[in-house]
Amino acid sequence: MKFNLPSLRALFDPNMYHGWGRTHSYFEGWYYKIADPSEEFLFAVIPGIAMDEKGNQHAFIQVLDGKNQTAQYHRFDIKDFHPNEQKFEIALAGNFFSDQKIVLDLPTIKGELKILNPYPWPKMLGAPGIMGWYSFVPGMQCYHGLVSMHHELRGTLAIDNQFVSFDKGLGYIEKDWGRSFPSSWIWLQANHFDHSERVSIFTSVARIPWMGSHFVGHIAGLLIGDRLYRFATYTGAKMTVKLDGDLVYLVLKNRKQRLEITAQQAPGVSLQSPIAGQMTGKVNESIRATVEIKFYEKEQLIFSGIGRNAGLEVAGPVEELLEE
Repeated sequence: MKFNLPSLRALFDPNMYHGWGRTHSYFEGWYYKIADPSEEFLFAVIPGIAMDEKGNQHAFIQVLDGKNQTAQYHRFDIKDFHPNEQKFEIALAGNFFSDQKIVLDLPTIKGELKILNPYPWPKMLGAPGIMGWYSFVPGMQCYHGLVSMHHELRGTLAIDNQFVSFDKGLGYIEKDWGRSFPSSWIWLQANHFDHSERVSIFTSVARIPWMGSHFVGHIAGLLIGDRLYRFATYTGAKMTVKLDGDLVYLVLKNRKQRLEITAQQAPGVSLQSPIAGQMTGKVNESIRATVEIKFYEKEQLIFSGIGRNAGLEVAGPVEELLEE
């Protein structure tokens, strides 16, 4: 990849497009989860770009419909994909995506939603995003970014010619870029909790190639009100994973805190995922799962709650993740 100014900007702003100068074996996608206030209409909208090993390129928008349990893959010419060189904005054939709004012009879903009071993953010295110092490691198989852990929505969408208000609905945004998804991973996210303060949970566990070998890495964030509690491999936090049928148990802890997660899988749909830049992989995702969390500080229970409309993926030979 040739050095250029947009690439340098993107290095310190994970939300931005990172594919400047890339021509093959590359993918990048943003994941927007949106729910109306009744929680009847629930979608994951995923715009992105894919380049295979031979340099064939296309843009896409995937739409996961949580109500109807369907998924659609809308393919676009690469010439329709227009990222902003200065900040996170993507224009794609009449559709538009940023951390401020979404504009959709698809066959079955059209309209504009504004994003109010987003909560981004905090930036720190040497850690521009959720991956910490790993953000600066070149050549990794897959990079991850978290644009907003929790925000409100305002606007209306026409869904199959039915006008649906998303005013006071909730949303979440993250992204991935690189060559391929990991060989196995567990991912979950939820921000629908019956609680007086905003609550959002994100967790990702994956098998990560590293210098000819591999390790099991993890990142988790728990947002309660205005405070974000972080657990990650690079912070020294420890993690254990257990699987029992359709239940996923995760425990993350550091010297002072412990986060216990029990996720219940729900029927999902198949989404396309990247392999060497080609969107030929398949991953089953539910956005109607449930998750129970318990958070302790020095053995004192600080928070417990059950999240609904949870996004959950358990992908690949997940027994690889049980080694820690």
